[in-house]
Amino acid sequence: MTLRARLCGALLPHLLLLAPAAAEPSDPVGSWPLRPEPEVVRGFDPPASTYGAGHRGVDLLGTPGQQVHTAMAGTVTFAGPLAGRGVVVVSHGATRTTYEPVGADVVIGERVAAGAALGTLEAFASHCAPRACLHWGWKRDDTYLDPLSLVGEGPVRLLPLWRDSGVDARPWTPPLAVLPYDAWRPPARPPAW
Repeated sequence: MTLRARLCGALLPHLLLLAPAAAEPSDPVGSWPLRPEPEVVRGFDPPASTYGAGHRGVDLLGTPGQQVHTAMAGTVTFAGPLAGRGVVVVSHGATRTTYEPVGADVVIGERVAAGAALGTLEAFASHCAPRACLHWGWKRDDTYLDPLSLVGEGPVRLLPLWRDSGVDARPWTPPLAVLPYDAWRPPARPPAW
């Protein structure tokens, strides 16, 4: 057996131990918390600073008593009244989703599968009145995220055209075009009126 083969055999198990564990997908996939797919009444508008103005989630049009479902599997970390309205928080590891106003049918510590019922949408006087809407939020540590990204409705991310091909990675430049009035020039001297 060669020296190289013996070194590889001795080092391989140690290198495998140092390899990082499978990472959580960078773009998790979830489902709508209201069914059928609701109208988005107000979109995500993250604050510029911790206490700044903004909309830290999205508002989804619903009806009082409508079932509210979790977007992803996780553990209920809060279920109860907060500032006069029912709130449910589900932890998904590195992130958590929030749902309000919800009359909770779950309890703290309960494991919920993706799409599981959390409770029912409550009528609450808010900026959606006289309609009822669910405020759905998503957060990683202290950073607010757009929950619409979970259902493929978030901001569009454009990838380069040549991303997966062996094509030369030069940026696209538009073809030269002649506009209809390119040849027009003003008269050499003003007309005599």
